[in-house]
Amino acid sequence: MNPTVGVLGGGQLAWMLAQAAQDLGITLWVQTPDPQDAAVSLSAGQVIAPLDDPSGLAQLMQKCDLITFENEFINWELLARSARPGVMFRPNLASLAPLLDKYDQRCYVRDLGIPQPEFWLLSQGDPPPTLPLVVKARRHGYDGLGTRIIRTPAELTALWQEWAVPTVLAEAYVPFEQELALVAARDCQGTIAAYPVSRTHQVNQVCRWVYAPAPLPDAVSQQLQQHTHTLLTALDYQGILATEWFYLREGNGDDKILLNEIAPRTHNSGHYTLDACVTSQFHQHLRAITGQSLGSTALTTPGALMVNLLGYETATCEYLAQRQQLAQWGKVYWYGKTQSRPGRKLGHITLRDCHPEEIQSWVERIESLWSGGAGSAILVMPKI
Repeated sequence: MNPTVGVLGGGQLAWMLAQAAQDLGITLWVQTPDPQDAAVSLSAGQVIAPLDDPSGLAQLMQKCDLITFENEFINWELLARSARPGVMFRPNLASLAPLLDKYDQRCYVRDLGIPQPEFWLLSQGDPPPTLPLVVKARRHGYDGLGTRIIRTPAELTALWQEWAVPTVLAEAYVPFEQELALVAARDCQGTIAAYPVSRTHQVNQVCRWVYAPAPLPDAVSQQLQQHTHTLLTALDYQGILATEWFYLREGNGDDKILLNEIAPRTHNSGHYTLDACVTSQFHQHLRAITGQSLGSTALTTPGALMVNLLGYETATCEYLAQRQQLAQWGKVYWYGKTQSRPGRKLGHITLRDCHPEEIQSWVERIESLWSGGAGSAILVMPKI
């Protein structure tokens, strides 16, 4: 008999987990502070409470055999105090501990010997160790929030005043050729299944599109697989974990990869798996944490392009006409959000049978239709 799964969070990732749970015959509950969140209508039960509310967590644990997470913005100390016999956290809390704080994450990766950018812990008043510099909030950063590229000492001074935090993670700026992502799962027996490496493209640290499989030398893909295997095994991890990477081509002809960030959950870079792989990342996560065997991660198409449908204005709108037109080109997922703001992820579209040389034209067509020209700045494309 399948265990009852509780999800801390009720947004689009929990919504897609809830859909997968229905396919797998798994009873799924969510805890969220917002009764309008996407996953609420699909879940078997709901606890409407903030994620760090002790009484809400107690209610969820009464209903569920195991608890998983929509995002990493959790109160680890509360969860550790609230642990009770018969209820499991997956990924387990020990696996999450070194990943939640971005500076701690960097230190953990360094000790594993996985290549990453040079990094520092900066305190208020410290001079920049190098310029340009990437500065990140240690907790709760996402979609460009909590990340800033610093080019002058004055910009760093202004950031301290704006953020009002005692310390930040600082990293050497990486002049990358491409950004890559690898989504992989590890089950409770230690079996690992990785999806094809994808290429991602960000603007202002917000993902615009993802293409799989990334056009890469086999040796680079193998390195990414090895490093991810090392990470999952060292963490004794259960569930889906996403890693984001910088890919550089050195002047001497050597290729180089550096780990950018780790997300201990299902991830935007894996949305293409819903329509382009035998097993989606959401089905795979539930399989991994409930003791089922992992499914195949093979692609079912030569190439898949996922484009995020991002807010380009501050408005209340469902964009039904645009979605209907986009549905003629691919599979559209709408997250049920009616409040749009620039950069907010409102949905996504996936196109199968897309070849690398078609990425630019398809992204331009999709984003032009989606924004009606209002978001023309987002159409700037990198060299493929």
